[in-house]
Amino acid sequence: MLVQLHGAAVLGVEAQPITIEVNIDTGIGYHLVGLPDNAVRESNYRIAAAFQNNRFKFPGKKITINMAPADQRKEGSAYDLTLAVGILGASGQLPDEELADYLIMGELALDGSIRPIRGALPMAIYAQQAGLKGFILPKQNAAEAGIVNRLNVYGVTHLREVVDFLKGTKPLAPLRIDTRTQFAQQLKYPEYDFSDVRGQETVKRCMEIAAAGGHNIILIGPPGAGKTMLAKRLPSILPPMTLKEALETTKIHSVVGRNTQQGLISLRPFRAPHHTISDVALVGGGQYPQPGEISLAHKGVLFLDELPEFKRSVLEVMRQPLEDREVTISRAKFTVTYPSSFMLVASMNPSPSGYFATEKGSSSPQEMQRYLGKISGPLLDRIDLHIEVEPVPFDKLSAADKGESSECIRARVNAARAIQTDRFQIYQSIHYNAQMSARQIRKHCVLHASSTALLKEAMERLGLSARAYDRILKVARTLADLEGATQLHTDHIAEAIQYRSLDRDGWLG
Repeated sequence: MLVQLHGAAVLGVEAQPITIEVNIDTGIGYHLVGLPDNAVRESNYRIAAAFQNNRFKFPGKKITINMAPADQRKEGSAYDLTLAVGILGASGQLPDEELADYLIMGELALDGSIRPIRGALPMAIYAQQAGLKGFILPKQNAAEAGIVNRLNVYGVTHLREVVDFLKGTKPLAPLRIDTRTQFAQQLKYPEYDFSDVRGQETVKRCMEIAAAGGHNIILIGPPGAGKTMLAKRLPSILPPMTLKEALETTKIHSVVGRNTQQGLISLRPFRAPHHTISDVALVGGGQYPQPGEISLAHKGVLFLDELPEFKRSVLEVMRQPLEDREVTISRAKFTVTYPSSFMLVASMNPSPSGYFATEKGSSSPQEMQRYLGKISGPLLDRIDLHIEVEPVPFDKLSAADKGESSECIRARVNAARAIQTDRFQIYQSIHYNAQMSARQIRKHCVLHASSTALLKEAMERLGLSARAYDRILKVARTLADLEGATQLHTDHIAEAIQYRSLDRDGWLG
């Protein structure tokens, strides 16, 4: 007897349809074909034990299972439940009329309980688009899959529940989630607040500019000056996530299995990998590609603390994703693309000793040059804002007055972002100033003669690259938006130039 069922495989951040065909005929043997990996091949042992422990019969006949398309590799243990239900249907222990109406995925334990899987959200999106009646999956993943509207999601904990449901002897209630209402209720801001920061007004101003325009930023200062503290508070002044951004972010975290019970992610991600991270772990990839840290930071913040301590090869692979806001992983038989639109926040000491050139105990200019040489010029060019973080004096640290709260700063950031949203509404992939291409820069960053002269002098004196020139104009545009100005003025250009610390002559001493 032959039955067909629906499964799914995740390629990149999208789910691809997998058709499971189970045929039982006279003879003996168990044949699983269709390019399965070892975890899929081992499923027959888990299925046989689950059947025995729950008094189902494992057919003593010739079982042939095909996983189509046969040229696409099938990975992981998430097909256990699909194969088990297919065997039960083909052997007559389950009615097979409605098996093809459901997407069925889950890992089986030997006692028949069902364990969570990865990629439930992309699979649910596929099931909804394919017009399937429902999605049967582990209960731990139900909240995540339930984000998809107009799809019946059935969370189960045991093989027996699935069998009783498909037989019609024990109905299951589908999970109902009003995605928009849940998103509105969960919308919140990080616990870290800028009101906790004493002093550092110049740096907070720079962080506000970065948040308003989506600009990358590097903080340069000695140990204990507050670089990490400031970086952790950046998400608190970013605009709240839209529902579309939340769905994109949740899908990526679903693929790596880090969002099994949370449901919709409503808080912008903040990722801070250690400097020993490999290039594959940072940008994604591997033998069976998975998203890296830059994709997990999608629509949020990627914080690289002690930037020169990262291996140069690791930093260099970020150059293309920083420009294109996506990373493409190519293999011989397939290519996957992961979104990676993130804000880069980096921090570093000004020298190996940790001090600026003008401070006592600082390293020599040659040592500082070697230290900074670990970061390539092209990477620094992709960072819009360079800001020096000075230690906070005692009188400010001990002051009882709190600084400006994140809520007040966020209000100004939201106002500036609203201007940018209106400006770029005709563009599909541009939402804020940092995403502008050269064409948009020429259109929206028109300079007067005085501003042009000032920028020309800065370019010649500092030896800035063409990319740095564009970065200055983008930052100046954001400064104008924060003030509600339609035109760029000389003071906007002057302030933007000040945020190119690492390009200035004499910075090394």
